[in-house]
Amino acid sequence: MQLFYNSNISEDDSEFKFDKDESRHISKVLRKKAGDVLHITNGKGWLFEGELTIADVKNCVVSIKSKKTKPKRGFNLHLAVAPTKMNDRYEWFLEKATEIGVESITPIICDHSERKVVKIERFEKIIQSAMKQSLQFYMPRLNEPVLFKDFMSQEFSGQTFIAHCEETDKKSLKSQLNPKSDCTILIGPEGDFSLKEIEIALEHGFIPVTLGETRLRTETAAIAACHSVAFLNE
Repeated sequence: MQLFYNSNISEDDSEFKFDKDESRHISKVLRKKAGDVLHITNGKGWLFEGELTIADVKNCVVSIKSKKTKPKRGFNLHLAVAPTKMNDRYEWFLEKATEIGVESITPIICDHSERKVVKIERFEKIIQSAMKQSLQFYMPRLNEPVLFKDFMSQEFSGQTFIAHCEETDKKSLKSQLNPKSDCTILIGPEGDFSLKEIEIALEHGFIPVTLGETRLRTETAAIAACHSVAFLNE
């Protein structure tokens, strides 16, 4: 199944018109024709099956034949991950985390962060593409970049963890995770969290954890954490 994404399609629609860019892709690139069936999601859990009634490079229209909702996972995973110096590494993380399963992602700017500016629009496109490729129906929420201290000022639900490299008493993440429980996991930049940031996290009740015996890159650590949560909840 090939999955299309458009946030504007609603469960109340009986017909839907794609915008110019999507219409061109459908008719010109994919060479879809009237009568072809398209599967569409709005990223909010809905899957629509529509028959292409107009296949025009500027105006593709589908008649909605069926619609159904897909259940949400029984928990929410929030990954707060510092942007990496090399942008493509962070983009790789976004793609793979979306494929594995994540509800929300926040780029956090830390004391040791070498990259402090990110392109949210590009990140969102990568997440959209990964969601479609992996046939998922809920779009992960990508939050605006935020300073670490500001991120820590909010309220958190469920379990909270910070993965860092300091030689202190840390637990294995997989030993601390509770199944079907919301959780927030902090992953620092290439230079790790500062001692002050670790102290602040601990003051807010975050549990210090390790992701294994080896030292992992930021993006690898984020994926390892994401997969640990997904594996536990299979």
